[in-house]
Amino acid sequence: MKHILVFGAGKSATCLIDYLIKETDTHRWALTVVDGNLELASSKTAGAPHVKAVAINVEQDEARRALVYSADIVISLLPPFLHYLVAKDCVQYGKHLLTASYVDEKIKALKDEIAAKGLFFLCEMGLDPGIDHMSAMQLISAIRAKGGAITSFKSHCGGLVAPESDNNPWHYKISWNPRNVVMAGKAGAVYKENNEKVEIPYTALFNVNNTVQTPGLGELAWYANRDSLSYIPIYGLEESLTFLRTTLRYPAFNAGWKQIIWLHLTDETVMYNTDGLPLSAFFREHFRVHDTTDVIAALSKEDPFYQQLDFLGLNDEATRINKGLCTAADVLQFALEQKLVLASHDKDMIVMLHEIDYLLNGQIQHIKSCLLVKGEDQLRTAMAKTVGLPLGIAAKLILLNEIKLTGLHIPILPEIYEPVLKELYQNGIIFHEEEA
Repeated sequence: MKHILVFGAGKSATCLIDYLIKETDTHRWALTVVDGNLELASSKTAGAPHVKAVAINVEQDEARRALVYSADIVISLLPPFLHYLVAKDCVQYGKHLLTASYVDEKIKALKDEIAAKGLFFLCEMGLDPGIDHMSAMQLISAIRAKGGAITSFKSHCGGLVAPESDNNPWHYKISWNPRNVVMAGKAGAVYKENNEKVEIPYTALFNVNNTVQTPGLGELAWYANRDSLSYIPIYGLEESLTFLRTTLRYPAFNAGWKQIIWLHLTDETVMYNTDGLPLSAFFREHFRVHDTTDVIAALSKEDPFYQQLDFLGLNDEATRINKGLCTAADVLQFALEQKLVLASHDKDMIVMLHEIDYLLNGQIQHIKSCLLVKGEDQLRTAMAKTVGLPLGIAAKLILLNEIKLTGLHIPILPEIYEPVLKELYQNGIIFHEEEA
């Protein structure tokens, strides 16, 4: 009996586990879901046949290695810094590994061992990175097949709140790791535009003038991802004059977040004692420390940014932080978790948009390819669906020997993206294209 091992039962794992439960039942495979929280893991497996939930401390070698040894294929949805522990075990015991995270230097260092053992490690197999790579490479391949030369490539992706659940001044709700929301863009960004390298510092990243028209939604705002340039050779687009990968938000979010940064609310240096401290008192102390009290006082209550701050707790005397010594970034994360949570009936939304210009028969052609996916509720979110399903589909195809690759990969090869995109289509993850 084939055995699939999943590490992590958090926000992004729900739809993956649902999918794997159905497939293990169909193929009579076994599935083990591992998390530090047994109640959480059990809630996702719900007593399904051939499935068990296990709780371990994943940093304890003996327990982790025993589970990896028992598996045929391992999927890690752990925090990225823990993937390496699982990866080393997979190499040691000869197991295939899938993750939705970027390939880091430690995983790259295992490349030769992975290949020598005939293993298949597939990273960046979620939404972004993941579906973005697969859909982009499929488009690029089709353009090249008809003789087109790509001159501009822009890829945008964002996890947003669906319009019917959008009821706060940030026009945003948390559907993934809130720490990543707080820290997004801290390293600035670099990309290529009109054949020039463009470097943007953190303080200028959330530019309110950076907008794009999305089919069916209208105007969205974008901020550049940390490093677009590294994907130019991966996509084989050295000839493209523009190459840009971004994150999408509603315009009000970018406008507000720009001021959040200016007010040092993502700072990680100054410490505050938050025990017994209301959110309102933190804001007062923080603005005093950074000498911005007068700036806040000058805002009218009708100012959109004042309303955003008020929503996060500017005047909240009741919500106490109680997190001990914290930085402003820690408190901001706490505020987001308290105030921007998805309610049980809320729906999130994934939007992905590729914009490609290419030269064909002496004429510039333009194509837009757009994906829009809405979640079902607070648990089965669009984020969970689009992160989890590519992993589950790939795992199934590997076990059925329909993907026969070995080595360390991301999903840019047709042997991976063609069958995976085909099944994603069958699950409602569908790109719609417009050409001009």
